[in-house]
Amino acid sequence: MAAFIAQNMAPIMFMSLVVFLLIGYPVAFSLAAVGLLFFFVGVELAPLSGGSINLSWSLLSALPERVFGVMNNETLLAIPFFTFMGLILERSGMAEDLLDTIGQLFGPVRGGLAYAVIFVGALLAATTGVVAASVISMGLISLPIMLRYGYDRRLASGVIAASGTLAQIIPPSLVLIVMADQLGRSVGDMYKGAFIPGLTLAALYAGYVFLVTIIKPEAAPALPLEARSIPEDPALEGRQRWLTNTGLLIVGVPLFYLVVVVGEFLLHSAGVAADMPDHLQWGLGGVLSLVIFGRRFFSRAGKEEDVPRWNTLALFGLAAILALLLQDAMRARFTEMPSDNAMIWSAFLATGVLYVLALLNRRANLGLMSRMTEQVVIVLVPPLALIFLVLGTIFVGIATPTEAGAMGAAGGVLLAMGKRRLDMTLMKQAMDTTAKLSAFVVFILIGARVFSLTFYGVNGHTWVEHLLTSLPGGQVGFLIIVNLMVFVLAFFLDFFELAFIVIPLLGPAAEKLGIDLIWFGVILGVNMQTSFMHPPFGFALFYLRSVAPKLPFKDRLTGKLTDPVTTGQIYMGAIPFVVIQCIMVALVILIPSMVMIYKSGEIKLDATQIEEQFKGLALPSGGDAPPELKF
Repeated sequence: MAAFIAQNMAPIMFMSLVVFLLIGYPVAFSLAAVGLLFFFVGVELAPLSGGSINLSWSLLSALPERVFGVMNNETLLAIPFFTFMGLILERSGMAEDLLDTIGQLFGPVRGGLAYAVIFVGALLAATTGVVAASVISMGLISLPIMLRYGYDRRLASGVIAASGTLAQIIPPSLVLIVMADQLGRSVGDMYKGAFIPGLTLAALYAGYVFLVTIIKPEAAPALPLEARSIPEDPALEGRQRWLTNTGLLIVGVPLFYLVVVVGEFLLHSAGVAADMPDHLQWGLGGVLSLVIFGRRFFSRAGKEEDVPRWNTLALFGLAAILALLLQDAMRARFTEMPSDNAMIWSAFLATGVLYVLALLNRRANLGLMSRMTEQVVIVLVPPLALIFLVLGTIFVGIATPTEAGAMGAAGGVLLAMGKRRLDMTLMKQAMDTTAKLSAFVVFILIGARVFSLTFYGVNGHTWVEHLLTSLPGGQVGFLIIVNLMVFVLAFFLDFFELAFIVIPLLGPAAEKLGIDLIWFGVILGVNMQTSFMHPPFGFALFYLRSVAPKLPFKDRLTGKLTDPVTTGQIYMGAIPFVVIQCIMVALVILIPSMVMIYKSGEIKLDATQIEEQFKGLALPSGGDAPPELKF
């Protein structure tokens, strides 16, 4: 019996960890306890293992070094910085301002409040990076409004829970930081690789809401006219209408061009050739502009309440065109500037111009923007500027993720000060929560290091690697089995536990099969996002349950008695979004170029030019060149 245990120590150790976790013992202490217990057993049974156990009492001296290695990991410093930034922004009222303003903007559209929740969820994900903060904020602010105006409870709860989990995959996600650290890859590359899949997932959520509004319109009605609370000045309507229609015509051409370019990119990514000449793209763009916006330009047709929305679209579209022109100007002036750098700086400048214009419009009553447009710009641009500051400095290589996190934390404090909502109570709450989350992560990581010390000593990594690399189907079979396994484990473990326990075991096998680890990490990141949405264990569902009304309540605005949201409705609302996340996993596997864009800015060496340079070198002492320098 002892010989059997000694020769199968790795699988027995792994199953023992699973048992500890299933009985509810804390993860950090389960890892450390199993690691230490099997270390003692392994040392005693080493003579019976036939060389498969490489443990000795002297190996315990490596344990303090592994613990101090966790403390010295500068990459993990980004976690408290981004957490603190997100908590400051969330508790300073940014989420409330965004949801109120964007909700008014999309209000006249069927499903407008759901679109607003998805949009703000993506924006909060890019500024807070904390799922709990996003779900709780949107649950407290948006859910009562959606219930007030007759939204289906399942759709409302599902949209809020799913949009909050976008903080998992849209940078600066905390799980991507941990994922990059565990896979031994750059956090900046992981952020670049996850950016397009994160935005695509948000677009799929919006597409689902659009389908619901078509199939079942009563599930997501538009806001009634009396619910739109931003008043407009009728005296300035003519000037705003003229600027809006002109701006829409100008925006129409590059907008269609962008759609065609994105379509070509997706078709090429899927292996389908599609090329369209530039002059044909621009020509079709001009025709489409006249078809869609010409009626508004050449007549005064259109509902009066639609003008503010079109005005907002036109001005943001003109800002996008300005950003493209600035990007071309920068690359012409600074020829060595990479296109990514030019794009980020031009977007930063264009949004700054739009913000200054909104402030001038408010102070001088210029009439260039509707009141809604003005409010949208003033509320939306500061968090966008913070995103450019944090992610832009990472993407262009100016700052490491840790340094960018520090700048983001400082920027969040400055934004809260600008809103005059920063006080000692807010700072204390943010620091307290940040300290708790950071301690939680560090303790799990320390437990994982203790576990891995023993697991590697019993050759567990070799056992896992052989098990996974021998799966049928090569890379495809490996990806299918691993994603199914992670999907099932996500029912019981949250993403930190999965990242610290499972990822270190999967990474070496994936690398041996020739799988790009950034691509692999993004696939698992999207998959692990489902851990927040799985009924009945999803943490996002628990967060929403904690703020959703459990009993009938009186609406504070209408005074009507409103039915509560049941736990079953929350669970049923989450299921379609779990399916969408699984579809997104399949899309990332089928279209790897969505992630591989992270390689677009890497330095490429020309072997021919290097060879020519070496030929011109003379050896300092004369004589023949060593074999490695002969060509």
